[in-house]
Amino acid sequence: MSLSFSFIIPVYNRPNEIRELLESLLHQTYDKPFEVVIVEDGSTIGSKEVIEPFLKILDINYLEKDNSGPGDSRNYGMQRALGNYFIVLDSDCILPPQYLKEAEKSLLEDFVHCFGGPDAAHESFTVVQKAINYAMTSVFSTGGIRGNASSINKFQPRSFNMGISKEVFDTVGGYGKIHPGEDPDLTIRIWNKGYETKLIPHAFVYHKRRIDWYTFFIQVNKFGMVRPILNKWHPETAKITYWFPTMFCLGLIGAIVLLFSAIYWPIIAYGIYLSLVFVDSLFKNKSISVAFLSIVAVGIQFAGYGFGFLKSTFWINFSNKKPKKLFPKLFFN
Repeated sequence: MSLSFSFIIPVYNRPNEIRELLESLLHQTYDKPFEVVIVEDGSTIGSKEVIEPFLKILDINYLEKDNSGPGDSRNYGMQRALGNYFIVLDSDCILPPQYLKEAEKSLLEDFVHCFGGPDAAHESFTVVQKAINYAMTSVFSTGGIRGNASSINKFQPRSFNMGISKEVFDTVGGYGKIHPGEDPDLTIRIWNKGYETKLIPHAFVYHKRRIDWYTFFIQVNKFGMVRPILNKWHPETAKITYWFPTMFCLGLIGAIVLLFSAIYWPIIAYGIYLSLVFVDSLFKNKSISVAFLSIVAVGIQFAGYGFGFLKSTFWINFSNKKPKKLFPKLFFN
């Protein structure tokens, strides 16, 4: 089939980020036309002035709307896009020059209606950004589900780097109102309609994540709270591995308590695990500072996600209220 790509990029109060993303689109080695749909999601700090210089060199459709969240904004953009294959990006991403060429090559060789690409750290990232990127992508922390897994048919794309055909969008109906968690929810509904997904390893993005440690904790805490809701909506996708961060944290507390009884092997096991994280991060990032901070990032990730997951699991299973009533901050109206 003939592919016509439209990038779908919601943006909220991040004009500087959208500038960097557009600059990376200028350097694509792809030699065919593509569309860029930017959806201003009710921003109080708009991106119009930043985007204007790019209007003459990129095919940009700049849309403004009231704030309704990233999922609804992506739907809004896809409804108005002209292409037959949409590539959804977060505004804090930068694309390598070969991105579109690699995406098209893979889709022409083995077409699927939905794909995802990996998440990488750019050399210009700060040590904290690199450490957080490690925690979010490493097999030692997430199992590689955010871009390093090699599974094909059941790979779950994430909306910071996600391709969706117009056919799938029209069939499934796009993203729901939950956030975060709107991307795995959409992927599961895509599977339920009989469509396949896959990972395109060379179609990666540099995901900046301009966040501090506290904001990172809040983010992963929300991820943990969302998962039991998705398990309730889609029980066939529930996995015992989702309990790992919770059990890691509870086990660490237990290991510390056992120290007072002169039982040392549990805390030694944790030390070995964190040493593996350090060595793996050092090998990948070639930086002692990033390696040390990767231990911090993994700890924050497990604590935020683990206790969020535990809290949400309790209330979802022992309350008669619907998830939106229990956790209104996880939903957009």
